[in-house]
Amino acid sequence: MFPNAAHRHSWETFEAIFCIPFLVAIALEFLHGLSFPEGVRQVAVPVGAALIVAGLAVGVLARRELARRGQPTNPGLPTTGLVTTGVFSISRNPLYLGGAGIVGGIGLAFNLPWVLILLGPSIIAGHYVLIAPEERYLAGKFGEPYLRYAASVRRWIGRGRTSTPTDRDQQSPHSSIQG
Repeated sequence: MFPNAAHRHSWETFEAIFCIPFLVAIALEFLHGLSFPEGVRQVAVPVGAALIVAGLAVGVLARRELARRGQPTNPGLPTTGLVTTGVFSISRNPLYLGGAGIVGGIGLAFNLPWVLILLGPSIIAGHYVLIAPEERYLAGKFGEPYLRYAASVRRWIGRGRTSTPTDRDQQSPHSSIQG
């Protein structure tokens, strides 16, 4: 971890925030297993499989775009440029989006309700431990270009917010990086 990076502690990673609760969910399944009702399972398996495939695709596309732009995938390393192209043009956090899709897909496809139950707290923790520090870091490092990007691309998925710098000046200083 470097001082000029979004994260300064080695535990501030996707693996800690999402995978540890995933492993806890697996343990809870062994201790007190839950199961989806039969009718739900018939739908959950194909939906889960689709989420896994989509999550993998988003993650691969994000890593390729970062590599193409010479930027690290590890937020504990300093970044030298703002990546707003490719999958980053529709999600400010495609690696987290893809990872959450994979975890949720596994929960659905393999009939693991505890995984889905603990995915919610993981997403909330991910916001505060991973995403918010990254947004502050990028806003501090890149200023107005990042704020424009954050205003036009949602945090998880989607485009469409079209605030102008004048509109943003009238909002609170943090509202332009919310999404």
